[in-house]
Amino acid sequence: MNERVHRTVEAVWRIESAKIIAALARLLRDVGLAEEMAQEALVAALETWPASFPDTGTPDNPAAWLMATAKNRALDHLRHRKLAQDREPQLTYEIESLLEDAAHNQEQALDRALDDRIGDDLLRLVFIACHPVLPTEGRVALTLRLLGGLTTDEIARAFLVPEPTVAQRIVRAKRTLAEARVPFEVPVGQELVQRLSSVLQVIYLIYNEGYSASAGTDWMRPALCDEALRLGRILAGLAPHEPEVHGLVALMEIQSSRARARLAPDGSPVLLLDQDRARWDQLLIRRGLAALERASQPGKSLGPYGLQAAIAACHARARKAADTDWERIAALYDGLAQLAPSPVVELNRAVAVAMAFGPAAGLEVADTLVDEPALRNYHLLPSVRGDFLFKLGRLDEARAEFLRAAELTQNERERTLLVSRAAACPVLAANAGRDAG
Repeated sequence: MNERVHRTVEAVWRIESAKIIAALARLLRDVGLAEEMAQEALVAALETWPASFPDTGTPDNPAAWLMATAKNRALDHLRHRKLAQDREPQLTYEIESLLEDAAHNQEQALDRALDDRIGDDLLRLVFIACHPVLPTEGRVALTLRLLGGLTTDEIARAFLVPEPTVAQRIVRAKRTLAEARVPFEVPVGQELVQRLSSVLQVIYLIYNEGYSASAGTDWMRPALCDEALRLGRILAGLAPHEPEVHGLVALMEIQSSRARARLAPDGSPVLLLDQDRARWDQLLIRRGLAALERASQPGKSLGPYGLQAAIAACHARARKAADTDWERIAALYDGLAQLAPSPVVELNRAVAVAMAFGPAAGLEVADTLVDEPALRNYHLLPSVRGDFLFKLGRLDEARAEFLRAAELTQNERERTLLVSRAAACPVLAANAGRDAG
């Protein structure tokens, strides 16, 4: 297998798989079967591209090739179903209509961009995966798998649970949806309101995986951020009176404004306090602040996403890192910890407390999380503790924490950063000794 072709196929798949699966699900009315056939198209690409395209290794439009191959397999499947039904007294109207719909769609350009209309296939796929017939964990895991193209390992890291647990959730979710014959449609009325919460959670986790990739060689996966933000904007149009939808959109808009400043020219991460704020996208910041206004309702407190957006807004409004209102951020994290308590929220609160009241205060909060089972293999806990210890001059302890964090992370860029921070500790310790002498 040509390595370059393999990398190209993987990159195209990462970006296009959700669109392919969503299009097939509309034809087949079965998300499990849709994913299988999309995977078959991927295998076909890996097997045929090197021989079929010897000069370039890939077709001119790899995404269109994958979509066409996947749709052809879906049509073949429908035709087989039709033939099987022909042997029965009556042919079901559903299969006839699906074939007519598929034939019509194939006359159109396969590589056209998906528009932002409410009825697009990707949005329908989100609501199917978030159907109440599934448990919450299954809804989120399945949608991350289908919409984000995440592996079970990446989803497991997002949830801080074992990988086999996520794999079981996905298998069970597909089986349940197939057995329940869930319609491929966007819900309306009260059903829409009930399902928004899990949809928002899914989009939030997809965005987070794109913003800080849990594994791989890249610090960010912008395509995931863009897709999550696109879906969030669509939801805001679909549910304009739901404040938390606007809160999530506000959070993603403001976070996305920093994208250009988060990477050095060599692709290594640039942490928030070290970023060139002149590179922050002011248009996205304005959009985010406007969405935050829509999330704020007179007489009502912000929800979890609105609070996180308000925290992001504190950073966005600070022209320099030194201007950041850390006491306000710490207070917002206090509210978030009460409204949506979790070990990760508490760890973030520790950072805000440290910035507002000193590293010793932050370390005191972080130390309460050391025995937290959910954070046992979470690299950011030792990373944060290492930073506090570093600032307190406890360099040997800081070095050990940075090295532990480097062992736990599966992102190569992050590992490099943590190892470099660990390496700096003995140097500083030696210098401190010479200064003292």
